[in-house]
Amino acid sequence: MKKPIIIKNKISKFSKSIKVSGDKSISIRWALLASQAIGKSKAYNILKSEDVLSTLKCLKKLGIKIKLKNEICEIDGNGLNSYNYKKNLVLNAGNSGTLGRLILGLLINSPKKIKLIGDKSLSKRDFSRVIEPLKKFGATFYPNKKTNLPIIIRGTNYIKPIKYLENKGSAQCKSSVMLAALNTPGKTIIKAKKSRDHTEIFFKYLKVPIKIKKTKEHDLIEVYGKNQFKSFNYNIPSDVSSSAFFIVLTLLSKNSRLLIKSVNINPSRIGVIKILNKMGAKISFKNEKIYKGEKISDIFVKSANNLKSINCPIKYNSSAIDEFLIIFLVAAKSKGISYFKNLSELNQKESPRLKLGSKILNKMGIKTKTTNDSIKIYGNPKISLHKRVKIKNFMKDHRIFMMSTIAALTFGGNWQIYDKDSIKTSFPTFLKLIKELGGKFN
Repeated sequence: MKKPIIIKNKISKFSKSIKVSGDKSISIRWALLASQAIGKSKAYNILKSEDVLSTLKCLKKLGIKIKLKNEICEIDGNGLNSYNYKKNLVLNAGNSGTLGRLILGLLINSPKKIKLIGDKSLSKRDFSRVIEPLKKFGATFYPNKKTNLPIIIRGTNYIKPIKYLENKGSAQCKSSVMLAALNTPGKTIIKAKKSRDHTEIFFKYLKVPIKIKKTKEHDLIEVYGKNQFKSFNYNIPSDVSSSAFFIVLTLLSKNSRLLIKSVNINPSRIGVIKILNKMGAKISFKNEKIYKGEKISDIFVKSANNLKSINCPIKYNSSAIDEFLIIFLVAAKSKGISYFKNLSELNQKESPRLKLGSKILNKMGIKTKTTNDSIKIYGNPKISLHKRVKIKNFMKDHRIFMMSTIAALTFGGNWQIYDKDSIKTSFPTFLKLIKELGGKFN
């Protein structure tokens, strides 16, 4: 096993401006849609993480020409259903649930069997949630009734539009069906529980025929398939999920201020900011603008002295699902008992994050009570660690690693944190930015 990083000192006060890496959700969606467009598309500030690189490798295997230099990516598309389906094709989604689930939606035309594989973590995750609707379009999956990777898909020439109810608040499931609808004649109808809406925004920008009606709980989406769209250039904004770690680092540090530039603040993604502001943070947006349908802004944050507990409204869950681990750290430092519920979806990620997040808090001396889908965190505003904490065998989850790093830099103690390489899946420059702000580690 590779050596851990060791953190022995809290971070000193800082006042800085940074730019975090490109948005992962948008980087992956841009690449998949560019592969179906007609002509050459170009993306700037594409995230060069393992998840995005896995996406590009899969598309190359499907016959798509791709050039990647620095953070600029060019993709030559030949339109809808233009992949080159070779015999015995194996696509590797690596650690990416977004790639694994979304690309299946684009393979429903394949006349040949395609095997989809992933790493150990992804292979444990539930794929039945996309397999079932894609079967209704006409795709066949082998072995029958298997719900996880590796799995084989074969498409059909007789795709038929479907009606689909997405009731988990999963943008991946909704998007997989929407991508399948691109290659389907007629009208596909989706009733989806609220979740991030990057795919819908892309469809509107690309003039894919789509109708959206929003209700309080659901979005009603109609996609009209078999409509070609042109290539498109895209400047990918910074990732709010990655930014959240630096927002919390600043909140929990003394006398510090931070400006994070050009971040995607799509309303379906900023639950973390709404939750933290309810807990006493004063996070604000500066220089807001709309870029090709997405909301972009600089984010300003400063240290918070009087954080308070929260009984977190479940309406924020889907828009903060990737950030709850880092929110738990703020709850640990807050006055009172924080309660987060209806979080079973948190255990459908790279690791059972609810359980592991609780375990890390316990190592820090913070009392928690957990069920299968909820956690109570008994905050301690005076928390200051003077003991050894070892984070090892936590399923190589990138967010667990980053959460632990922020805890070490803000709560003190002598930390050994393993699985540094896990950040390559989503945020390879994380530790470089920590150094820029003055964080010290060996």
